Amino acid sequence: MRALLAKAGKHRGFMAGFVILSTIGLIALLAPVIAPHDPYRQDLLARHIPPVFLGGDWNHILGTDALGRDYLSRLIYGARVSLLIGFTAALISAVIGTTLGVLGGYFGGKVDAVVMFILSVRLALPATLVALAVVALFGGSLTVVVSVLGLLLWDRFAVVLRSATMQVRQMDYIAAAEVLNASLPRILFKDVLPNVMNALIVIITVEMAHAIILEAALSFLGLGVQPPTPSWGLMISEGREMLLFESWLITIPGIALFILVFSINMLGDGLRDITAPEGRN
Repeated sequence: MRALLAKAGKHRGFMAGFVILSTIGLIALLAPVIAPHDPYRQDLLARHIPPVFLGGDWNHILGTDALGRDYLSRLIYGARVSLLIGFTAALISAVIGTTLGVLGGYFGGKVDAVVMFILSVRLALPATLVALAVVALFGGSLTVVVSVLGLLLWDRFAVVLRSATMQVRQMDYIAAAEVLNASLPRILFKDVLPNVMNALIVIITVEMAHAIILEAALSFLGLGVQPPTPSWGLMISEGREMLLFESWLITIPGIALFILVFSINMLGDGLRDITAPEGRN
């Protein structure tokens, strides 16, 4: 553990991603405390106030939107939505994909054939188009978006963990556990999962970023999180009509979305290097 912490402290990409993501997470957690205004409060007399750096009012540091809502407050609360959707969708996908991948890789034969058939069916369905169709059918809400993304993004988990489990399955300690008549749950949870955890952690970060981008795309199209809930994708959608006149309405949430996804990718890349068996630097 000390060696891993020492390597983590020396890995610039990991530390940068960790610091940025932790900061965004802390801001989202403390949103009710640090947000200067109610993100839902409308003031039509204070519409389209520009940010301070464009000559705006210090009472609204990042300005206001078309309904007079404080943009900084909505940006802070929007971080909550993005992180919640990204983490929850990735967790649901991880459970489904890991279960299928580990079972297929460990048992092989007919079990693996069934897993590969399910995986082939999933890969034949474009995730974005299916998400658009399902959300349009059942309506956009936080619960629907999280459920749809969680049920669509498990394929990478299944592919990677199936391959990793096949490699672990050939190891001597697995054969020794089977000879000692260890139970199946004991082998899977004590011998297999810990040795594929490196791949699992990396895929979780990748899919978390993927889920956040898909949520933003759905919200931009009006099929994701519904108004007045603060969402960075929805904020971009609401500001597109004023793109030529008040581009900051799109630029600010767009930069926030970029920074969040970039930090998650840097964290995942760093975790891969730190936890890799060959100890890459």
